[in-house]
Order: sequence, then C-alpha cells, then structure tokens
Amino acid sequence: MDKFRKSLLLSIKIGIGCSAAVYLAQHLQLDYAASAGTITLLTVMTSKWESLRLAGLRIVTFLQTVVLAWAVFTFIPNPWVAYGILLATVVFIAEISGWRATTSVNAVIAAHLLSDKNLDHAVWNEFGLVMIGIVIAILMNLYHANAINRKSLITHMRRAEKRLQEILEILADYLANCPQERSVWDEICALEQELQGYVHEAYEYQNNTFPSHPLYYIFYFEMRYDQCQVLHNLHYEMKKIRTMPKEAAVISEYIRYLIPYVVEYNHPESQSEELARICNEMKKEELPQTMEALESRAMLYHILMDLEEFLVYKARFIRGLDEQQKRKYWKT
Repeated sequence: MDKFRKSLLLSIKIGIGCSAAVYLAQHLQLDYAASAGTITLLTVMTSKWESLRLAGLRIVTFLQTVVLAWAVFTFIPNPWVAYGILLATVVFIAEISGWRATTSVNAVIAAHLLSDKNLDHAVWNEFGLVMIGIVIAILMNLYHANAINRKSLITHMRRAEKRLQEILEILADYLANCPQERSVWDEICALEQELQGYVHEAYEYQNNTFPSHPLYYIFYFEMRYDQCQVLHNLHYEMKKIRTMPKEAAVISEYIRYLIPYVVEYNHPESQSEELARICNEMKKEELPQTMEALESRAMLYHILMDLEEFLVYKARFIRGLDEQQKRKYWKT
C-alpha cells in the first residue's frame, strides 16, 4: 500500500508540475515549451535535497553547454560536425564529473541551439526553459507527505522490536529444551531483510526532510540490523551445544528477562549489570569433568558474549545521539 501511495503522489506531482511548466513557457512565448515540462519531470523524480543539488548542476552545466556551443559553432563551419563535437564534449565532462543526470537536458539544449539561427535568442530561450523546469520541480518536491512517512517509520520500529522479542523468546526456549515450532534461522533472515528495507525508507525520509535529525531513524534501524547479526551468531553457538548444561537454564531465564527491554526508549545499563553478575556467578562454578561438558560450558560463555554485544549495540546507538535528537526523540 505504501508503494501505491508513493507512486500515486509522484505521478500527481509530475502531472501537475509538467503541465504548469509547459503552460508558463507558452505564456512567456518561449520556443520548445514542452521541454520545460521534460525538465520538470526529470527533476521531480528526485528527493528534496537531490532536486536542489540537481537544480544547481543544471544551471552550471547549462552555462557550460552555452559556452561550448558558442565556441564550437563559431569555429567549426559544418553544423553537424560541430553538433557532434559539442555533444561528445558535454557527455565527456558529465561522465568524468559524475553529472550524468544532467546529460539528457543538456543534449536537448544543444539540439535547440543547433536548430536556431540566432544564438543569442536561443540561449535566453533555453535559460528560460531550464529555470521554469527546475523552479516548478523544486516547488513540487516541497511536499512529500513526511508526516505519513514518519508514522510509517515508527510503525516499522515497533514491528522490528516485536520481531526481535519473538526471536529472543524462541532462543530462550531452545536453551530450556522446549519444543521449537518455528525456525529461528528463517525468522532472523526474514527480519534482516525487513530491516534493510526499513533503512532504505529511512534514507528516503531523510533526503526529503530538510532538518538533520531524521538520521535518527537510519541509525536506529542499522542498530537493530546489527543486533540481528548478533542473534545469528548466538543461534550458531547454540547449535554447537550437544548436551545442554544446567547453566543454560540461567541464560534462558536472562533472555526472558531481557525481552521486555528490547524497546526504543530503554538504556541497557541495568541489563548489562545483570549479565555481568551472571558471568561472575558462572566463573565460580566448578569446571566440568568431561570434555563434552567443558565444550558446552565454553559455548555458553560465547552466548553470554553475544548477548553482551547485543546490548553494546543499543548503548552505542544511544551514545551516538546528539542533543537535538535526544530532545526530540527521547524527551531529555
């Protein structure tokens, strides 16, 4: 549904923007008025920040194309040879500069300059088309339904937290030798894919919002993705245990204790202290008498280290928040 809504909004903006650009160009009696609509279309297809950057590049490369056109058409008498050299030069500069997005518009401008006998008139005409196209595109891109997009990101955050809690519940059951109804491996892989999509949406939201604080959502989903990677390792360590030692029940209970704290506004300090206490208690236990039991105990230590890393990612995320983000999202 989100994809349908975004596609519909983009289509409406393009339709309105291109129509307005062509109307204004015709009202100003500019030649090739439809080109203004094309420029608007190509610029609306970007985000707010990208449309501003692209607008600046269009003006810079327009001036560059005009200077090159004047030089080429002045010193090369054959118009078709001049046009080929002009186009090759424009494309070459765009490629080495990383400005490929400007190539199509500048190619059209070059064709218009070739067709018009009066170069001065053609330059001002093309400048008018470019300015109309980019200004209307910027105005269209000022609206991106960011309130709806932000609400969607928050919904994704709650879903990611719930899924992580469910995965931890399955892992706790595994350590307690409870029957497994779902594949934890599949659950983790599915959540990782979802989180990658959420990160992409968070980047889109950031690029369409002028303040810098939306980076919060990117950092949040990347933190949850890193925690998923930790659970991958944790599950792998669990699968190595051939016989569950009695200490596994303690870790299972700790994971159940941890589950309610896998939420946005929790600082994992108390959970880290409890984990450290469990580690110290395990160190006081007598060493196992068999090699198999010793290996199982070693695996449990690896699991505890994975759980510590799981908490470290959340603590690192909180430390990375600036004051603006803390005031806005954590109400501090």
